[in-house]
Amino acid sequence: MDQKIKVEEAVNIKTSELLETLSSDLKGLSSEEARKRLQKYGYNEISEEKISPIKKLLKFFWGPIPWMIETALILSILIQHWADFTVILILLLINGLVGFWQEYKADNAIDLLKEKLAYRARVLRDGKWDVIPSRLLVPGDIVKIRLGDIVPADLKLTEGDYVNVDESSITGESLPVDKTVESICYSGSVIQGGEMKGLVLETGMDTFFGRAAGLVTKSKTKSHLEEAVIKIGDYLIILDAILVSFIFIAGLFRNQSFFEILGFSLVLTIASIPVAQPAVLSVTMTVGAMALAKKKAIVSKLSAIEEMAGMDVLCSDKTGTLTKNKVKIAEIAPFGKFTMDDVLFFAALASSKEASDAIDEAVYAEIKGSKILINRLWEHKLIKFNPFDPIKKSVETEIQYKDEYAFKVSKGAPQVILSLLSRSSSSKENGVDLKDLEKKVNGKVDVFASRGYRALGVAKTDVEGNWSFVGLISLYDPPRKDSKETIAAARSMGIDVKMVTGDHIAIAKEIAKELNLDTNIMLPSSFLNKPDRQAEEIVEDASGFAEVFPEHKYQIVEILQRNDKIVGMTGDGVNDAPALKKADAGIAVFGATDAAKSAADIVFTKPGLSVIINAITESFKIFHRMRSYSIYRVAETIRILIFSAIIILAFNFYPVTALMLVLIALLDDIPVMTIAYDRTEELNRPQKWDMYQVLGMSTFLGLLGVLSSLILFYIGIKVLNLNAGILQSIIFLKLVVAGHLTMFVTRNTGHFWSVMPSGIFFWSVILTDIFATLLVVFGWYLTPIGWELALLVWLYSLTAFLIEDQLKIYFYKVLDSHDLKYFKS
Repeated sequence: MDQKIKVEEAVNIKTSELLETLSSDLKGLSSEEARKRLQKYGYNEISEEKISPIKKLLKFFWGPIPWMIETALILSILIQHWADFTVILILLLINGLVGFWQEYKADNAIDLLKEKLAYRARVLRDGKWDVIPSRLLVPGDIVKIRLGDIVPADLKLTEGDYVNVDESSITGESLPVDKTVESICYSGSVIQGGEMKGLVLETGMDTFFGRAAGLVTKSKTKSHLEEAVIKIGDYLIILDAILVSFIFIAGLFRNQSFFEILGFSLVLTIASIPVAQPAVLSVTMTVGAMALAKKKAIVSKLSAIEEMAGMDVLCSDKTGTLTKNKVKIAEIAPFGKFTMDDVLFFAALASSKEASDAIDEAVYAEIKGSKILINRLWEHKLIKFNPFDPIKKSVETEIQYKDEYAFKVSKGAPQVILSLLSRSSSSKENGVDLKDLEKKVNGKVDVFASRGYRALGVAKTDVEGNWSFVGLISLYDPPRKDSKETIAAARSMGIDVKMVTGDHIAIAKEIAKELNLDTNIMLPSSFLNKPDRQAEEIVEDASGFAEVFPEHKYQIVEILQRNDKIVGMTGDGVNDAPALKKADAGIAVFGATDAAKSAADIVFTKPGLSVIINAITESFKIFHRMRSYSIYRVAETIRILIFSAIIILAFNFYPVTALMLVLIALLDDIPVMTIAYDRTEELNRPQKWDMYQVLGMSTFLGLLGVLSSLILFYIGIKVLNLNAGILQSIIFLKLVVAGHLTMFVTRNTGHFWSVMPSGIFFWSVILTDIFATLLVVFGWYLTPIGWELALLVWLYSLTAFLIEDQLKIYFYKVLDSHDLKYFKS
């Protein structure tokens, strides 16, 4: 009975054995057998689990903050506060729809991966060739591939001379690969030359390509921002539930109207819920995304900005990211009487300007800088050109020099070029023993190989047709000019950079050396099938990985994340898509495939990696704004909730009315929306959500606000003997002014004057405070208090603000030196 063979195992198994295992032969399958296998193995296509848009949308209305908003929504219906209901509903819908739209845009990676698959395939069925949809291929089929084809499945090549295959988007290798009989061809790679037949080994999700697509479909864990919002929400829910319950029970014991208590509880809940938090964070990140777009980084998932700010490991693809993905001559080694210019000149004579060959382009690019060599080329005329033959592994041309004589030139694999010379031990070539020449050539080839360079030999004939070995040319994919500086800059920010490539380990080590990276480059075998802790240590200590497949890149990211690292991943190919999707911040570089762009969270529109430094610096600022807002928002909630609860429970007095609470919420929303445009401290280290610091500082500042409000309440009721209406107006003004001044406290870790606020932020705070002052001075909808009491509140609030700012610095030192377990958990 037929059974499938994994492509990794098939590399070392002969075709005859594979045919036997798959119950097939070189004449192909019958239509009936193919039908049976299609039922058994399924279609040769990328499958995915589709989630309905409705289900996706509903999940954005599930969680701590949505629950609080939805609770307030229900309460507003019960007491028929339709204005509150409308505002709350709009905010709830905006928050949910923004999140849904972001995820919807990011969920088409699989569709774009499918575009990289072959739609039609030439297959041998019932003893004759036919063209069928590639989705109908099954293991055991015999197919034919040729120039321009996308390989339709994982194949073992069985017959033909050769195929030249571009696997760069699959394996990450920078140069096309020549394949012959017994070689493996991967689904999704592109045939650039030749024609061969192959045996289908794997189809659909079992192919090398399919497994990569399968990794892309795996769900990502919650972003660190989502986790932070959930923790903040949990904290406020508990606090709000406890205090509102106390107020509600106390009101019932005092025989107050049930609906009056319910109404105040609703308004207090609305005032305490960070209803605008998702909107504020989205606006902050959207403004940041616009700034990043100007710096050539397009953000497709806003939460990636926050992830990039906390990134402490950057895994960078080599080909096309750190390097140019363009072949260049590294070194030229002349032999005998020939010079470096001679080697380059004769290599050019064995190259074609018209052919889109990467090596020929590299030769001509090098020769452009020499007028002497260009003039020499004009003196020679091409008579005959035999293009590269993968069997002979060489190019050969016949050249006419003026009207004087003709000669031949060849370039190709060094051993092939050496074989053109006579190997007779008695022969001499330019006074050099040929065995000695062969030894020197092989030695130089080994030196090139140790540095990851591919060597090409060049030879020419004299007038009599005797071959002379001219020299060697070494080729490599050079680093971009900005890669070295970019890596140094990232390291100075505390980010560990790891190079991850599908290329040979020697190439990876040479590039790492040129980029000033450590050369501790590892192979996937170093961490595969190792215990978790051991694998984590190996991956963390390595400076990079070579000869990796898509699943290896995915596993590297996963292992680092398991070790509590926030991981960024850059890439451009189909082979990078799974890791880009898995990473906390997936970055598709300039020229990336559509699949890579779709899987990524951020897309660069400028070549190279240098854009990332600007993006990281900007993300630091964006994160800092979100963090300062979160501290302010929690502190404000604590200040209003606890102060109101204490006064209600102790004095049976509502310190502010429901209308005042609504006004406070509205006046707060105006300046907080401008936080996105505020200036920040200079930051040069990864920024992370330290929840014990965020909740610790916000609780501390909130309790300071409670204390200052209690003191003012005491002064008003005991010292100034104010009536209820005036006292409520004074407390209202104090909560607005002091609360807004707290924004200046939370916006940095130093004194408030250490970083000047932006104009729009500063004036939004001041003007809203002035408006609140006018409300209570002239009694618009509130009890008037006059200018004297208003000035008293301002002086009191400013004094409290200066004390608060000084105590903030002290408390930061306490937080840094002590492990506050409650908040850390």
